Amino acid sequence: MATPKPFPHAGFLHDLEHTGAAIQRVTATSLSPSLACILLTADGGPSTPVVTDLIELLKARKAVLQASLDGELVADALRRYQKFAKPGRPSAHIVRLRQQQAAARQAGSQARQAFIKAAAFVRTAGVEVPPRVALERFVIDWLDANVPKGPLPRDEVTAPSG
Repeated sequence: MATPKPFPHAGFLHDLEHTGAAIQRVTATSLSPSLACILLTADGGPSTPVVTDLIELLKARKAVLQASLDGELVADALRRYQKFAKPGRPSAHIVRLRQQQAAARQAGSQARQAFIKAAAFVRTAGVEVPPRVALERFVIDWLDANVPKGPLPRDEVTAPSG
């Protein structure tokens, strides 16, 4: 059975959404050099369009992972109940599970489409995609390698005043 795994970049996504003004306080040691170069402008302030695109990309990645988990859970339940089903007309419960499975597949397709749309972050940020590498695979690998897997350090992030 599929076990839910927390989204690895949830803390960083939360910090980006709620402390956008404080991102300039993050030192280069907290972020990978390539991410720091992309997120911060030459004067040290945040690059707003890039930050917005990164937020959308992380949300889309989270939706893809959630849709994948939902599909696995429904498929597990359907296999479990279908194993003992009597031949003939399926029970209402199995029909409902099949409908849920179809809905989960559709949600997964929509989430993947949104992720590919949000991958325009690569173009906005000026990240070079190597030839003959699928954009989706490259973006996933780039996120895993460059985006912090937790919240920004608390001593460096302060709530915006006001």
